Amino acid sequence: MTSIRMIALDLDDTLLRSDLSISYRTRNAIKRAEAAGAVVVLASGRIPGAMERFARLLGMHKRAGYLICNNGTIIQESNTGKIVYEVKIPPETALIAFDLASAEGFPVQLYDDDIMYVSKSNEFADYDQKLTGLRQVVVENFREMVAEGCYKLLIPGDPMILQPLELLLRNYLGDAATLFTSKPYFLEILPQKTNKGTALERVAEKLGIPQEAVLAIGDSMNDEAMIRWAGTGVAMLNADQRIKNIAAVVTERSNDDDGVADIIDQYVLSRQAR
Repeated sequence: MTSIRMIALDLDDTLLRSDLSISYRTRNAIKRAEAAGAVVVLASGRIPGAMERFARLLGMHKRAGYLICNNGTIIQESNTGKIVYEVKIPPETALIAFDLASAEGFPVQLYDDDIMYVSKSNEFADYDQKLTGLRQVVVENFREMVAEGCYKLLIPGDPMILQPLELLLRNYLGDAATLFTSKPYFLEILPQKTNKGTALERVAEKLGIPQEAVLAIGDSMNDEAMIRWAGTGVAMLNADQRIKNIAAVVTERSNDDDGVADIIDQYVLSRQAR
């Protein structure tokens, strides 16, 4: 059986507990996996600035690892901060998405550095700010910002009314962009053929690690691509049922009860000991 050489971990509702902490047991399991030779990759919809504090908590600033940010539009080395890959939505595609969402009355958000720019204030942006710790700035000339190109657009809203908008956007954008809901109330738009799975594949190729030696753990639809691509795809107990349906393994415990540590113990550390 192939040994796991790379572990890809989603952050929110997977590695992170509900209070945004990482338990001692999970941190210890990750460090032992690294000591055994596994490369750790944090893969999130968050921007780099909202991921780095968790990387530092795991000590990844002291050793080689990778951060997949913005659901795959940025790949950054954890120990140097160097961006090794990035891609943006073409301005014409981003403008179509913004104009359609705006015409339907939805706010739109984009992210740069440590700032969350929003087209208009909304309760979901306030929640996003609390979740990520990013500074929120309302921009009057938001369309002009979009026209410069962006890593991703996020459209927040009630899940029931986001679904028709997603269908509308898919109809207009076709395969010019990647669309999914990272949370039921966050509809995200990324460059075409860009997701956590394509980013994870890039990192694995860079390091010469075969697909079957990669383990990926997540809970939401933005984790689908990496769970499908990884040799061992794992869904959290608290995951979206659609993710559970595609995963090879479902944890027996949730993100609040060391589900990630259980999987590392079972699929990485116990196999290393054999």
